[in-house]
Amino acid sequence: MATDNLLSKENLQALAREKMPFGRYQGYILADLPEEYLLWFNKNGFPQGQLGDWLKLALVLNIDGSINLLSPLRSNPKNHE
Repeated sequence: MATDNLLSKENLQALAREKMPFGRYQGYILADLPEEYLLWFNKNGFPQGQLGDWLKLALVLNIDGSINLLSPLRSNPKNHE
């Protein structure tokens, strides 16, 4: 993910609306994933492709405390199926 495109509207919307497709937190909105889970990926390797890019962005926003800025973009906050 290019640094200049990191905070694109599309990426921020994806974090606020897309769900984790696998694993312990399957079905969770990406922005709602625990920081510890994102740190695990950072240590062990992020998935390839767009999902990995989104998870990296989620980690950055969690670490700097900006993850709550996504609240207005959510279609249904905390929607875990």
